[in-house]
Amino acid sequence: MSKRIKMVVFDMAGTTVQDNNEVEKCFQEAINNSGLEVSHSEINAMMGWSKIKVFETLWHKHLKGEPEDSIHQEIEKTYSYFKTILENHYLSNPVLPTIGTLEIFEFLKSKDITIALNTGFYRTVTDIIINRLAWGKSSNIIDCSVASDEVSAGRPAPFMIFKAMEVCGVTDVRRVIKIGDTPSDLGEGKNAGCKYTFGITNGTHSREQLEVLQHDGLFEEMSAFKSFMEGIL
Repeated sequence: MSKRIKMVVFDMAGTTVQDNNEVEKCFQEAINNSGLEVSHSEINAMMGWSKIKVFETLWHKHLKGEPEDSIHQEIEKTYSYFKTILENHYLSNPVLPTIGTLEIFEFLKSKDITIALNTGFYRTVTDIIINRLAWGKSSNIIDCSVASDEVSAGRPAPFMIFKAMEVCGVTDVRRVIKIGDTPSDLGEGKNAGCKYTFGITNGTHSREQLEVLQHDGLFEEMSAFKSFMEGIL
């Protein structure tokens, strides 16, 4: 079995990086500032998406039928404000790995399995988080990261997984595992055709929210995923 698994692609916020609803709070602050009225459930349903796609979706719904130029102006204004909030948050607050993440990384490294991160964040925030965690290239903790603004479409499209495979020289998606905490993570893994697509249920979405979606298993925490990997390698 070990020869069949070459790479694990992990989500960031809520999966490998602690997120106590901070990203959602950043969204809510930007939305409140814009005059949009959006419920918690609407925001939560879009967690894991490319962040600009969230605002594109909200403004097209709110201003349906309005000229595209007017909608685009509102998208850019709200997204710009959101980026300021988000970057300031990750620059000024503690950034910590989720419990069990470093242990699963160490285990996968010992088995010569490539570790990739992907995220709905854009590159600037992705780099802030990685640098704050000291997971940069010199650390040898992860092998690559892919941000949503580096592909033609973010989750649930499979392109970030394919980009990570390209960067790391993995040629068979049937040797790749995807794990994340949102519906869009599960959709991404399934759309890519990964060997396994797993959910983690201590992030932004509960087991009840994820179990109704297509997946190959749900884990309560990263240590349970590590136990699974130990059993198949």
